[in-house]
Amino acid sequence: MQPRNMSMSGVVDLAAVKAAQEAKTKAEQARAESVRQGGGGAVSPAGLVIDVDEAGFESEILQRSAEVPVVIDFWAEWCEPCKQLSPVLERLAVEYNGRFLLAKVDVDANQMLMQQFGIQGIPAVFAVVAGQALPLFQGAAGEAQIRQTLDQLVQVAEERFGLTGLTVDPEAVPGEGPASSDAEEPVGPYDALLEAAVRAMDAGDLGGAIQAYKNVLGDDPGNPEAQLGLAQAELLHRVQGLDPQQVRADAAGKPKDIQAQITAADLDLVGGHVEDAFGRLIETVGRTAGDDRDAVRVRLLELFEVVGAEDPRVVAARRALARALF
Repeated sequence: MQPRNMSMSGVVDLAAVKAAQEAKTKAEQARAESVRQGGGGAVSPAGLVIDVDEAGFESEILQRSAEVPVVIDFWAEWCEPCKQLSPVLERLAVEYNGRFLLAKVDVDANQMLMQQFGIQGIPAVFAVVAGQALPLFQGAAGEAQIRQTLDQLVQVAEERFGLTGLTVDPEAVPGEGPASSDAEEPVGPYDALLEAAVRAMDAGDLGGAIQAYKNVLGDDPGNPEAQLGLAQAELLHRVQGLDPQQVRADAAGKPKDIQAQITAADLDLVGGHVEDAFGRLIETVGRTAGDDRDAVRVRLLELFEVVGAEDPRVVAARRALARALF
């Protein structure tokens, strides 16, 4: 899925000039108050990525948005595309060296925040600048697109609101710590190959990631990490470059076209609409037969792998699939 392009019209068009000026004044007052209270000190690179819940939204996001643009990553444990996007955002938060703060919000534990932002699917990324919320993108996004969006955000925050970001403690070195130590001491025979696959995914090299996971499975067909990674990589590869509007139009206009339904289900899952994806394919199984039915069933089982066998939506969908088949 192509991410929705970031729109800055909310802070730069003529209709919003007054609101922007008021927000800027409030931001300046908040920064002055922070200095009086002894705030504004340097943060460590680890402090550039924070977990936020509903109780901390006011202090950790709204108030801090007067000092630095706050990027909000709405995610969930069951969301496989989130697991690809979140590490990229976390790495870029450190790389941008305090020019934005990354706040991670688990939507399962914070349903009210999800509703307040009008989020229909995850991953979804927003920013708050001087108290103003801005949509950045929803769904899967490549690193180049993310960087372009962040650069625009940082520029607007500085030019319109004078937000130059946080001071980062130079004594703390990003990338050194438990994670690096773990990487230097593999605990299994395929760690290097699996790490290479993850790096390829982060770089947008889906073909390379697919091959790396297949290399592991060639020697160890039951490796659960490689099985899950391969399912994720193949799904993202299938939807890469698709036109979401055209895909959905084809699926709506051709209900008997199994490929149109399969492609739309892939897109649903990448967008976080898990139950929609499963329901679409189960309905298609119910009205097809022979090779067509088998093709839809196989794709549904592949999507089950992406979400995870223990997920309650997969358990429910398996029961529904059984009813459709028998």
